[in-house]
Amino acid sequence: MSLKTDLTAAAMLLTRLPARGTPTPRAAEAAWAWPLIGLLVGTIAATCGWLAWGLGATQAVAAAVTVAVSVLLTGALHEDGLADTADGLWGGGDRARRLEIMRDSRIGTYGTIALVLSLMLRWSLVATALMQGQFFAVVVTAALVSRAPMAVAMRWLPAARPDGLSRGTGRPPARAAYIAVALATGALVLHGAHGLLAGALVVGVLWGLGRLARARIGGQTGDVLGAVQQLSEIAVLVALTSG
Repeated sequence: MSLKTDLTAAAMLLTRLPARGTPTPRAAEAAWAWPLIGLLVGTIAATCGWLAWGLGATQAVAAAVTVAVSVLLTGALHEDGLADTADGLWGGGDRARRLEIMRDSRIGTYGTIALVLSLMLRWSLVATALMQGQFFAVVVTAALVSRAPMAVAMRWLPAARPDGLSRGTGRPPARAAYIAVALATGALVLHGAHGLLAGALVVGVLWGLGRLARARIGGQTGDVLGAVQQLSEIAVLVALTSG
């Protein structure tokens, strides 16, 4: 494990940040660092939202800035995965057709609905966190924790197709998945009972979507991993802003 190399590999895979290196041979091994990339993305996005609010923007606008910056930093990678997964898992009659739909760059009805709902929920929950006075903690924790289930899903589920981003990245070693989970768990512990609820919801998302993907397409793809991240982030935001 090389901290610098793995962080570079993770940043190049999951973001549009100007990281330089040759991470491909260590892309799967670097899965342990994915939550740290989430920490970075969440911190930058929250800082931009906080500055917007400090400059006089409303809570709604500051929340929108936060979500928009997060999307820009990742190149809408996970949002695209969520939309493609929704289209594919519900839009095809058999496994081959579902995978074909997921590879199509065009977005369908299911994908559009999933993407709109995801953005609306995240915006609303981030605005709620700002109103509650726990903006930074909630945004950063959600970004960090939501990257860990991707590593677990990639370790747990077989690749659904013989090519593509997920197949090319490889299968993370068990140690990488364990470290990613440990990082996420450590972040959730700081939130007490709400963190426990968040962890339970994330496990539910991972288990439910993983079982569905295995049944419908035979395993995971890069799009499925993106959907796991998006739904996990929403789950954490819901739990940490509840009550």
